[in-house]
Amino acid sequence: MKLMKNLFVTLLFLSSGSVMAAGGSGAVLDAVPLNMNDKQSLQNGAKLFVNYCLSCHSASYARYNRVAEDLEIPLALLKQNLMFTTEKEGDLMQTTMPVEDAKKWFGVAPPDLSLVSRVRKPNWVYTYLRAFYQDESSPSGWNNSLFENVAMPHALFELQGVQRLMGKMDADELHAMDAHAADAGDQSDAYTVVGDAKFELVHQGMLSPAEFDKAMMDLTAFLVYLAEPVQLKRKAIGVYTLTFLIILMGLCYLLKKEYWRDVH
Repeated sequence: MKLMKNLFVTLLFLSSGSVMAAGGSGAVLDAVPLNMNDKQSLQNGAKLFVNYCLSCHSASYARYNRVAEDLEIPLALLKQNLMFTTEKEGDLMQTTMPVEDAKKWFGVAPPDLSLVSRVRKPNWVYTYLRAFYQDESSPSGWNNSLFENVAMPHALFELQGVQRLMGKMDADELHAMDAHAADAGDQSDAYTVVGDAKFELVHQGMLSPAEFDKAMMDLTAFLVYLAEPVQLKRKAIGVYTLTFLIILMGLCYLLKKEYWRDVH
């Protein structure tokens, strides 16, 4: 009986994912509530990626037809709305920007984003996408409170608008803000908080702050999908496997009792 309990605890431990810090260096990150079963969210993330990211960043481990199949996008819509860098459905999702030109314009070639959510973690990606602000001292005119002096300009500014950094908040201020938000039900309209940075929205973009946050959640979900397209199937197989092992363990225990019933 003790052996069976130990095996059961071990199986539960193996089935649970390990909790890892998403930010590193003590960064304050916003949690992103991802639902990888939400195909509409993933489809919107794919649209945002192709329209705003693929012009500079590749996803060279993904193919258009595989993305369309996994996200249930009809091939006609794929060709019409998502294939801007190639005419072949089976091609990899690669940018057309030459590396040398990218280095000349940005000082560094934009990285491939296929595995960014595995390297940086989803919470980091979600916080980073919302943390751009106008900075006239920067060569691009933009900066990022999570990744200071980043070479990347704010490619999504027409959706978010232009925000100004008001300053960083310490732990006590963040705790007080969370308590106030819980009582009021929302943040103040005068500013937004991303991570530990407070921003003033100077010019609103095409989306409201809440709509932009939802769009960045969708884009983050798509980047998580790119890093491991088979994760949903893997998790389903894992559940079936663990269920089979638990049942088998019970049957083995009953068989053991039957064999040893007459042994004194």
